[in-house]
Amino acid sequence: MAAIGRVLRSGQFILGPEVEAFEREVAAYLGVKHAIGVNSGTDALVIALRALGVGPGDEVITTPFTFFATAEAISMVGATPVFVDIDPSTFNINPELIEPALSSRTRAILPVHLYGQAADMDPILEIARKHGLKVLEDVAQAFGGEYKGRKLGTLGDAGAFSFFPSKNLGAYGDGGLIATNDDQVAELARMLRAHGARKKYYNEMPGYNSRLDALQAAILRVKLPHVDAWNEARRRVARTYNELLKDVPGVVIPCEAPYAKHVYHQYTVRIPEGRRDEVQRRLAEMGIGTMVYYPVPLHRLPVYGYPEGTFPEAERAAREVLSLPMWPGMKSDTQQKIWEAILYAINS
Repeated sequence: MAAIGRVLRSGQFILGPEVEAFEREVAAYLGVKHAIGVNSGTDALVIALRALGVGPGDEVITTPFTFFATAEAISMVGATPVFVDIDPSTFNINPELIEPALSSRTRAILPVHLYGQAADMDPILEIARKHGLKVLEDVAQAFGGEYKGRKLGTLGDAGAFSFFPSKNLGAYGDGGLIATNDDQVAELARMLRAHGARKKYYNEMPGYNSRLDALQAAILRVKLPHVDAWNEARRRVARTYNELLKDVPGVVIPCEAPYAKHVYHQYTVRIPEGRRDEVQRRLAEMGIGTMVYYPVPLHRLPVYGYPEGTFPEAERAAREVLSLPMWPGMKSDTQQKIWEAILYAINS
């Protein structure tokens, strides 16, 4: 409330000192040269793609098992998303399938760190180096997560973050960020977020009205010093879930890849054998809310329209995944009740 009051008293609500301070602080946290605050995670993807030179006629390799904004952003800049299937153990893009999907039009790879777990970045970056491609990380669900000790969003050419209220670092509304070590990418991103202008009224290209609100920046500045502790609390909640659920028949607990520091934006299990929807319904009847992220893989949406069976692992995940309640302050007795409800739902 003190931070909000500070902004209200200042009367400066668009960019300004709060946004600049947050950008400095989050850049230091991530260990990058540049952090550019924008209006949303979706805008972060769109603007980062354009700043990396992706445009009409290009292709971008990405995963079909993610939120629509990942592919939507590619389409919005005039490029074509080219999907490859996922690794069933991590739900992230399978690096072994990327090279066969490349073409002469491929310009970039867009891995997603889904549910808070890192995609396997070393082979992705090696493919990009080999073929002269850009890499944009979608870090919407993984703020503070790590790959081999490095913060996610700092390994590729740029990282796109979301501060949607439910994220590990969430604002009180929409917000997003682009992180990069590339001076040119940062300069273009700053121009694009402000109608394509370095200087007001001297527009150099068509851009966007996509500036992080000063109120949101002030709120995020208060929350940023706490995010590591909150992520560790999420990891403790995940460990408790793992112990409770590891021997429950009909439930497959998530794995944590050896290269990743998973920050569990979602704790997502599999319920195989076609029982997911039935189990979800029974849990709802007992007052336990769960979510399916995501019931339709992107390639099966009408806007892209790939035939069924094209990416079988993504399709199987969409039939089986179920995200259980997860928040940093979750108590073990609450998890015990959820475990008991799952046992009932599975066995009844």
